[in-house]
Amino acid sequence: MKNFQQKSLDTDQKDRKLNAPSVTDYMVRKLITFKPETEISVVIKSLLENRITGAPVLNDKREVVGLIDDKDCLNVLIGSAYYNHPVGKDTVASYMSNVMKSISIHDDIIDVANIFIETKYKRLLVMDDGGKLVGQISRRDILRAIKDLNMNTW
Repeated sequence: MKNFQQKSLDTDQKDRKLNAPSVTDYMVRKLITFKPETEISVVIKSLLENRITGAPVLNDKREVVGLIDDKDCLNVLIGSAYYNHPVGKDTVASYMSNVMKSISIHDDIIDVANIFIETKYKRLLVMDDGGKLVGQISRRDILRAIKDLNMNTW
């Protein structure tokens, strides 16, 4: 295909990809994590004290087995109200979700922003090449990247 100057158009998209910052530039590396056997009351207290909305759940081998977030914790109230169940004696395993998405340390913030736009995820787990958890990135982290955006460096 040719443009108005009769020059061939470059149809190779990979050459025109923006040189966007890596996910590792904006991810949170020092994560608060929980174990499946942690009492849910401890999780609620930690979420509030640390002003976070969720955290990964890891087994004894430090493998990701789920996520626990503020929405999952709302079920504590439902269980208490409907079933007259004592609040806070259950463990993370009773409330955590195994619905999560992970991304690679090689992804960039445009890839991540696109995932957030196309899905309902609020946070993504960042994994290294060996499948180990190295961080987490949230929608808020992408907003920081947008704020830092300098069109001249892209």
